[in-house]
Parts: sequence; C-alpha cells; structure tokens
Amino acid sequence: MKVEVHLFATLGAYLPDGAQGDGVVMAFPDGATVGDVVQALCIPPSFPFMTVVNGHDVAPEHPLADGDVLTMFPPLSGGGEPSRRQPCRR
Repeated sequence: MKVEVHLFATLGAYLPDGAQGDGVVMAFPDGATVGDVVQALCIPPSFPFMTVVNGHDVAPEHPLADGDVLTMFPPLSGGGEPSRRQPCRR
C-alpha cells in the first residue's frame, strides 16, 4: 500500500532522499501502522511529535490504509533545539 507522508518543521530532517517539499509517498505492507512509518523514517522514540491521519489525531498503533495521508509535526508550543538527523540503521 502507498501512504503519503508529510513532515513539518524540525521533523523535515527525517524525510528520505527523493522527497519533494515536505512530503513523500512511501510503500508499506498491508497492516502497517503509524509506528512502522516512524521507524522506517528513523525518527528517534524520544523525539516529541504529533501524528494526524486524514485530518484526525492518531496513536502510533493506528493502522494505515492505502491512500492515507500521514502528517507529523512537533508540538506547536515552545522552542526547541533544531533536530540533527542521526544515521539510520535498518
């Protein structure tokens, strides 16, 4: 299945090569969850962010469907240190 993924603000550093703008279309096996996308993008578990699928706030366990739009962004309040992407080990 294909999922459209958009990463905003400091999360943009985790977009894979080939991404255009703030988003990318990624392929995942049926049954993949938001957490699977986070892991595939190598976003550290300690990095604070919110996830929205098709306009609705969801948890990491939320299952995705073909054509879903997943948007992730850091909390909107406060100022944080810019993200420094670490090497991804898959």
